[in-house]
Amino acid sequence: MSFPFKKILPHLLVLLGFVVISLAYFSPVLQGKQIFQSDIKHYIGMAQQQKEFKANTGQETYWTNSAFGGMPTYQLGARYPHNYIKKLDSVLRFLPRPADYLFIYFIGFYILLLSLKVDFKLAALGALAFGFSTYLIIILGVGHNSKAHAIAYMPLVLAGIVLTFRKRFILGFLLTAIALALEIGANHFQMTYYLMLLVLVLGIAYFVDAYKKQMLPHFFKATGIMFVALILAIGLNATNILATQEYVKESTRGQSELTITTDGLSKEATSGLSKDYITEYSYGIGESLNLFVPRLFGGGNYEDVGKESEIYQFFRTIGASPTEALEQAQNAPTYWGSQPIVEAPAYVGAVVIFLAIFALFLLKGRLKWWLVGGILMSWILSIGKNWFFVTNPDPDSNPITNFFINYVPLYDKFRAVSSIQVLLELCIPVLAIFGLVKLFNDFDKDERKLKALKFSLAIAGGLALVFLLFKSVLFDFVGANDGYFRNAYGQYGQGFVDALRDDRKTFFTQDTLRTLVLVLLSAGAIFMFLKKKLSETLVVGIFAILIVFDLVGVDRRYVNTDNFIAGIKVEKPYLANAADKEIMQDDSYFRVWDISTEGSRAPAKAAYFHNSLNGYHAAKLKRFEELYDFHISRNNMNVLNMLNTKYIIAEEEGKVFPFVNEDANGNAWFVTEIEKLASANDEIRALDSLQTNRKAVTTSSELSSKTYVVDSTSRINLIDYKPNYLKYTSTNNNDGFAVFSEMYYAHGWQATIDGNAVPIQRVNYALRGLQVPAGNHSIEFKFEPKVVQTGSMIALMSAIILGLLLVGGLWFGFKHKES
Repeated sequence: MSFPFKKILPHLLVLLGFVVISLAYFSPVLQGKQIFQSDIKHYIGMAQQQKEFKANTGQETYWTNSAFGGMPTYQLGARYPHNYIKKLDSVLRFLPRPADYLFIYFIGFYILLLSLKVDFKLAALGALAFGFSTYLIIILGVGHNSKAHAIAYMPLVLAGIVLTFRKRFILGFLLTAIALALEIGANHFQMTYYLMLLVLVLGIAYFVDAYKKQMLPHFFKATGIMFVALILAIGLNATNILATQEYVKESTRGQSELTITTDGLSKEATSGLSKDYITEYSYGIGESLNLFVPRLFGGGNYEDVGKESEIYQFFRTIGASPTEALEQAQNAPTYWGSQPIVEAPAYVGAVVIFLAIFALFLLKGRLKWWLVGGILMSWILSIGKNWFFVTNPDPDSNPITNFFINYVPLYDKFRAVSSIQVLLELCIPVLAIFGLVKLFNDFDKDERKLKALKFSLAIAGGLALVFLLFKSVLFDFVGANDGYFRNAYGQYGQGFVDALRDDRKTFFTQDTLRTLVLVLLSAGAIFMFLKKKLSETLVVGIFAILIVFDLVGVDRRYVNTDNFIAGIKVEKPYLANAADKEIMQDDSYFRVWDISTEGSRAPAKAAYFHNSLNGYHAAKLKRFEELYDFHISRNNMNVLNMLNTKYIIAEEEGKVFPFVNEDANGNAWFVTEIEKLASANDEIRALDSLQTNRKAVTTSSELSSKTYVVDSTSRINLIDYKPNYLKYTSTNNNDGFAVFSEMYYAHGWQATIDGNAVPIQRVNYALRGLQVPAGNHSIEFKFEPKVVQTGSMIALMSAIILGLLLVGGLWFGFKHKES
């Protein structure tokens, strides 16, 4: 059997094109530069200790002491044994970052369209439309790498599902299993969860279609095959899934024992995040029109309005120098939508949306309905707390969002509901490409296509025209922070706000005109094709130019060569100041709390250099978060002392210095009394005035109120420490109870006294404690999570099974072609 080189060549050329385009857009990577990503800067600070430990020992630590008093590294890039799917992912992402993610955007979407039987030229065009969608570029700019990672594999998962439903059972199974494993391995469970919602919509559409065509046995067979693929994909990621499942219960995403606020008021106990937190980032109902017109609502939080802007003129009139006025104009707060912060509009593209509307009038069947269903579900959930005709929305305003939070499993574990718009950003380009597919095929008469064109132009072009003609009637250009700006600029405040609104109107007009022109050009290309004035190849070329011009033109407003800096500055983003250097001279074991201005702006900086109470993470330990809210943020020194906070980096008259806290309790100490309290509320409130070096409080069922004799000879000393290992020696003439300045975590930590296992108790709401018998003893704490051992074995077995199935599938396919 000869190798089908001619059949494969077009796809190889497309892949080569994707590589070139990815590198071209992020061309500074070819000069060794790296993109500056704020979230990755925080991540580097958080992960530095485990990185150094791996470099020094060759081993992985699953616990870090560098941030928030200590936490597992499961969500800080921990590497697990036998995670072979991660190795495959590394092979696929062979380009320098972030070009690697853009390449995966392209290739995944390309394969999805091929699985839908789209010609390779249109599939390549669709890949460009998806990959250059503004939101997908923006998240690379700010460092949401795991989110981009998960989104990139979404189309690949859908491709495997489609192939399975198309009776390509072996290929569909293998692709679904591998793609799902890659998707889960990206470790952004919110995006994976949203993908599962879209798969549910797809499944309903295929079920209804199968029912109508009396093909339910095939539907259930395909579903069963995909279920096996799902189990295999979960097995390949078993360690990460099991560790995350274990950790989430102890994190801010889990249920709290507290039923009071920091002010002592009652609060509702929830098993997930609060509704306010979940819906804080909710798209305004009208704001979603920025999918079609990029700066309809001002663009991002801060935009460069230029030297010809009203903001520039305003500052010049109040006496600012040209340089000062230009600096203000380059960071104008033009955004006036509903969300607290927006880096950029989630622009899908005027050309892409026009083609999608065109497709709606021509496309029929299950494909149309799962795409439309996915778009509608995505949009309705993305508006979060907002709802029609509600002027001051709260989390209960939107009945659909409220239903999902209250009744749909796991939905309340994720925040920023606006990010579910990634689903419509996937569905709309698919719909758009099928608009061209229907245009080029011969199944529909030209009269029907022309009619669809007229309706599409009337809708898309008419909407843009209405915006232009009635902008002052439909929109007020008033932002939520305008009142603040009015007060902040004193007597000039109203003038600043007026200039700001004028610039918002200018953006609105410019981008609406831009959208209208692109719609007219798109409609013109289709019209010329229907009139036999343009060939199919030329039309594809025209739309490739229009889509790339449209999307890249907007993308580069927000992510461009200016975002790249020298690689060393990315890899080592923090510089030690005088306070850091002085503290690093102390080689004992302690914690640092950075309350300086620099520390607040770079919350993970202290974690980069020290064991600290600072950090930056969306899912820290819940008990630490509550300890911080109730006490640390209020400068409760007794709590800081029990956390062994020896240094506090503070600032005075612009100078940073390390305040030495002589009263820190140290690494461990014996207490004279334990008091058993009735509830978690009582326990955390008791810390208000508790002398933590003498007394401990608890709600543990294994402890009771008790007093102890602690004489002058009693002591406990730390003699060896690593992130995942602590060793102490203790001396006490009496049986005692020791409190350790280490965060309590119920899973993975084992304690021994003279080699004999002893139970770790939770005291002072968040710390570890041990009953220690009289005499001289050696005490050890080791973090050896069983979940890693169990998960690794499951991952190994799953990899072996997948390998055998892959070899078997290839052999079967080869033999089938031979016959």
